[in-house]
Amino acid sequence: MTAGLIVLIVVAALVLIVAARTIRIIPQARAGVVERLGRYSRTLTPGLTIVVPFMDRVKPLIDLREQVVSFPPQPVITEDNVSVGIDSVLYFTVTDAKSVTYEVANPLQAIEQLTVTTLRNIIGGMTLEQTLTSRDNINAELRKVLDEATGRWGIRVNRVELKSIDPPGTIQEAMEKQMRAERDRRATILNAEGVKQSQILTAEGEKQSAVLRAEGAKTAAILRAEGESSAIQTVFSAIHAGQPDRELLSYQYLQMLPQLAQGEANKIFVIPSEFSQALSGLAERLSASGNGPSPDLPTPPVSASPEDSAAKKALEEARAAAKAAEGEAGAAEQAGPGGTPPPPPAP
Repeated sequence: MTAGLIVLIVVAALVLIVAARTIRIIPQARAGVVERLGRYSRTLTPGLTIVVPFMDRVKPLIDLREQVVSFPPQPVITEDNVSVGIDSVLYFTVTDAKSVTYEVANPLQAIEQLTVTTLRNIIGGMTLEQTLTSRDNINAELRKVLDEATGRWGIRVNRVELKSIDPPGTIQEAMEKQMRAERDRRATILNAEGVKQSQILTAEGEKQSAVLRAEGAKTAAILRAEGESSAIQTVFSAIHAGQPDRELLSYQYLQMLPQLAQGEANKIFVIPSEFSQALSGLAERLSASGNGPSPDLPTPPVSASPEDSAAKKALEEARAAAKAAEGEAGAAEQAGPGGTPPPPPAP
């Protein structure tokens, strides 16, 4: 191999090395910081770029996409002296490649420590119950503090989330007991409310039923009274329209006497004084019908028939019954209200 060929190969290798160090390609969503002779020169953007070989040095590329960092659980003490473990997640984006390169040595470690200290400050002013129920407020305050601190580092904190808040086991058992007791209390209250509502509805139903029954009874009584009134009025009108005489009324009176004497409680039956008058009136009626015409009635034609003898016989029986009734009525009046006849007179 000749010397000229060797020189040509060396020159070609040097040209390739120089070209490789001069031409750089930056991918999308990446940024490169260029240092010339040890000082910051410029920031390379995505695409093809040329640097001065042996003078410019490109530092490792920086990812400009949103990044997610999960921090391990950190012990934090609440205002009521309860130690809880909080696991957090951070979403951030690099906005300035120069600042993130020269302003902070280890951005992730700085963000982690800043997150821990901020959490302790926020949780230290809250009780355990507030900590468990105020995650949104904690996230907002934590994001605000971190965004202010990391802004000069060229980092923008987009979101901070608390993945879990783990209280001690004894506190969890106490919380479970409290929750169970609260649920039992609510169940008891709901059961009592149901029983109360059921009793109220039952009472309302019974009240309405009683009112309806009372109204029905009232209406029935009114209708019954109106019917009886109409019946009495009809009977009264019919009696007056028929113009009954004294003998007919006496006969009806005699028919009602057996009904007055009916009943197991009737031990003593007092014959009223009108009984003799009724029998006398009936006897006069029969006598008038058998012997002569009545002054109130038209005179019927007289004819000899077996009915005359029957009428006379009935007249005699009526007179005998009237005398017997008068005797019994006198004896009853002398006996007094107890029904005992007076003692015979002394000889």
